[in-house]
Amino acid sequence: MGIQLGRLSDMASANYLQSEDQFLCSICLDVFTDPVTTSCGHNFCKNCIAKQWNNNDRYRCPLCKEGFTTRPDLRVNTLFSEMVAQFRQSAQQKASSSSSSVQQVSKPGEVPCDVCT
Repeated sequence: MGIQLGRLSDMASANYLQSEDQFLCSICLDVFTDPVTTSCGHNFCKNCIAKQWNNNDRYRCPLCKEGFTTRPDLRVNTLFSEMVAQFRQSAQQKASSSSSSVQQVSKPGEVPCDVCT
């Protein structure tokens, strides 16, 4: 049973890591850097939300528009930050393996695409 749960956990984490949208800040539209979570549960890069709030008199969540009476003290969400780091590592490994496989398959003067001539 422990092996099955382990495999299920591995499969779930692999599927979870495949969705890049879950790791994109809705302000900068890039992979999170120092992600923080607001009290309404939304995640942003620490610098992105700080800049957003520095430029406004009101402190609101950019996604759900929930207002805060005082500027929330935001701290890096360590668990989510670790997940983002794993996602970055996985994406880099996929990018390097796909670029190296293209280099191995094609030879000088050959086109690595079946459509191109």
